[in-house]
Amino acid sequence: MGTFFFVAMALALLFFAIGMVRDRRRYSNGIWLSIALIFFLLFLFANATKVHWIGLALVTAFFGAVLLLVLVLPVALVINGLTMLRHEGRRPANLLSLFAGLGMFALYAAFWLTARIDLDWPRVVLGAIVLVSCYLAFLFVTFLLYSVVYSRTARRRKFDAVVVLGSGLIGKRVPPLLASRLDQAARIYQHADTAPVLVVSGGQGGDEAVSEAEAMAGYLVTKGIPEKDIELEDQARTTEENLRYSRAILDAREPRPKRIAAVTNNFHVLRTALLSRRIGVRLDVLGSPTAFYFLPSAFLREFVAIVLANRVVNGIICTVLGGGVLAIGLVV
Repeated sequence: MGTFFFVAMALALLFFAIGMVRDRRRYSNGIWLSIALIFFLLFLFANATKVHWIGLALVTAFFGAVLLLVLVLPVALVINGLTMLRHEGRRPANLLSLFAGLGMFALYAAFWLTARIDLDWPRVVLGAIVLVSCYLAFLFVTFLLYSVVYSRTARRRKFDAVVVLGSGLIGKRVPPLLASRLDQAARIYQHADTAPVLVVSGGQGGDEAVSEAEAMAGYLVTKGIPEKDIELEDQARTTEENLRYSRAILDAREPRPKRIAAVTNNFHVLRTALLSRRIGVRLDVLGSPTAFYFLPSAFLREFVAIVLANRVVNGIICTVLGGGVLAIGLVV
């Protein structure tokens, strides 16, 4: 059995490597990498009885993971959600980590209740919920894993142009989240042998005194970037529009830039890369640092956006998984 798991792992890694060579901006690359890790763990379990230290390490890791999942993770998510409320306000996107933590506690409570109820259908329903949750958890772990891999394998080559994606202003002031993107773009510019053009992209929101592009350009000038090397794209309101409108500006330049990078925060890198592939905009996406407390809700928000972007496929899979458990459980 161990040989089967090893061969399956090798094949998954092969598909991952082929996908990376063809286009790093594929979510399927992360899927193949996660599958390879699963088969690697199964391979270790299959050989645990042959090598003592492998079995001991697996048992330790298993109980550590259970402790993390059952006790530490939900508490940490709730605490992070309360921190987000205090620092970032009550927008729904800022409540995701809080909801996730409370959802985990609710699931544990459901397990406790169904164990004390002498009825079959609550257990069947809970089983369907758990199976769908496991599928979504697999996708989320894949998202986190491949976000790290994509960011670490980013091409640090010379760029002819750098697009900085907007993320909102406070009045007309550049907040820390957006400043980190602009600082990253400024570093790329300052370390380049040939100065790239910097495209600052972002329209004006209802609560903003100026367009994001105007404020971003002003910030870059204070960092020593010449105005002649800054292009303003002040109409975009979404990430897709950031990419499309900025690409149109670059296509109109002479000579036309060929090597293009987009700069956003690290949690936003993978979704931006996936979106750029979907709309046919060829570029590399680089990440900038983000405050640690902001990351859990930010990664959850990005994951939800990716799941919804593929709602048909994910909806079918969740329906088959959950509906299959319900049909089998209630009939049997």
